[in-house]
Amino acid sequence: MPTLEHNALVEMFREHPELAPRLLATLLHVEVPPHAAVAVVESSLDQLIPVEFRADLVLELRDERDALVLAMVIEVQRDVDPDKKYSWPAYVAVVRARKRCGAIVLVVAPDAGVAAWAAENIDLGLGRGNVAPLVLGPAVVPEITDPADAEKETELAVLSAVAHGNGPSGLTVVQAALAGLGRLDQEHAMVYFQLIWNGLREPMRQALEALVMERQIEGEATFPPFVQKLVDRGKLEGMREGKLEGMREGKLEGMREGKLEGMLEGVREGKLEGKRDTLLRLLARAGIGLTENESARIQACTDVATLDRWIENVLGAKTATEVLS
Repeated sequence: MPTLEHNALVEMFREHPELAPRLLATLLHVEVPPHAAVAVVESSLDQLIPVEFRADLVLELRDERDALVLAMVIEVQRDVDPDKKYSWPAYVAVVRARKRCGAIVLVVAPDAGVAAWAAENIDLGLGRGNVAPLVLGPAVVPEITDPADAEKETELAVLSAVAHGNGPSGLTVVQAALAGLGRLDQEHAMVYFQLIWNGLREPMRQALEALVMERQIEGEATFPPFVQKLVDRGKLEGMREGKLEGMREGKLEGMREGKLEGMLEGVREGKLEGKRDTLLRLLARAGIGLTENESARIQACTDVATLDRWIENVLGAKTATEVLS
C-alpha cells in the first residue's frame, strides 16, 4: 500500500509537472525535446495499461503546435521491487504505441541503493533490446545547503533533504529545505515536512529537535512558524516526556520547572488538536467533504496513531470513507 512518503513525492510532480523535464535536463543532462506545455494525463492510463500495470504518473510534453513530443512515466521507488523490471518496459511500450511518440520512465529513488538498482538496463530478451530507466537519486540530486537557493527551488530542496538528510551535511541540507517551505501554504509545507521527517534516522531527528528548541529559546525565528508549532504541540515524535524531564533537571537553564510542567501538558493536549487540525486542512485542500457524523468522529478521536493513519490516507483518497477507514 502506498505510504505518505510515496504519495507526497507523486503529488510533487503532479502539482508541478514542469519539474520533471527540467530536472531531466539539468540533473540528468538529457536533451529534452522543445516543448511549450507539460500536462498530467494519468487519468487515461487506465485504458492504456492493464490493471496489473499501473504507473504512478504520466506526463505529456507538447510543442507550440500542440503536437505530442514526449511521454514521461514517473515512478516513485523507495524499495527494490523485482516486478518493476517487467512492468517498466510495459509502460514504455504501451504508452509509445498508443501515443505515437517517444516514451521514457523516470524513477524517483531517494535511497542510493534503490537508485543504483533502478538505473540498471533492462534486457528485453537475448540482448536484442533494452529499456534504460532514468533515475533521480542521491548521485544526481544536489545537496542544497543555501536557504536562498531552497526558497527559489523548494521542490528540489525537498528532494535534496530526502536524499541527503542523513548524510554528513544532513542537518544543513534539512535546515535549508525548512527555510524553503516557508514560502508554501501550510498544508503543502506540512506534507513536505512529514516527508522529510519520516526519512530522517534517529540521530538526525534528535539533532533537528535540539536545534529547533535552541532557536526557540534564543528567540531566533530561523524556521517557518509551523515547524516551531510542531515542537510546541508535540508533533515531533522525539519530544517524549523523558526529554522534557531532562530539560527540567537543568539541560536548558532558562526553563523553570513550572514552565516545563505547562509544556508537558500542552504537548499532550496540543498533539491531538494539532493532528485534527492538520487532517481537516488536508481534507479541505483535497476537496473531500465531511458529513456531520464524520466530522464528529474526527473531533472525538483521541488516538494519535489513528489520526496519523487518517492523515496518511488523505493523499490519493477521493472520499471521506477512504480516509477514515
